[in-house]
Amino acid sequence: MKIATIIIRVLMGALLLFASIAYFFKLFPEPEITGNLKTFNEGMAASGYLMNLVKGLELLCGLALISGKFIRLANLVLLPISVNIVLVHLCLDPANIGAGAFLFLGNLFLIYRYWDSYKQVFQP
Repeated sequence: MKIATIIIRVLMGALLLFASIAYFFKLFPEPEITGNLKTFNEGMAASGYLMNLVKGLELLCGLALISGKFIRLANLVLLPISVNIVLVHLCLDPANIGAGAFLFLGNLFLIYRYWDSYKQVFQP
């Protein structure tokens, strides 16, 4: 179980680092999006949604997961982000849900793995 935890943690960290660094440094051209996903993205941009903040949090969580420091905090910060990624892709772009599903399921796995650290959060 310990080896699986390390593998999933490092893969998630690498995915988050790759996505955030590619976003900030514009390493790849943005893919052409169409339909409802394009409308959704335009609405997010028009609302002033802070994508830089989200990508910054992904970068910090990726560094935490790869380094092995602050893993429990990174899991909590990452959970709403991963849920949002899965829901957006589930509703608007189901063909490209793979990376988001891996991130969400990996996040759940790591929370399960470190559950003893989270028990106090759920006590009144």
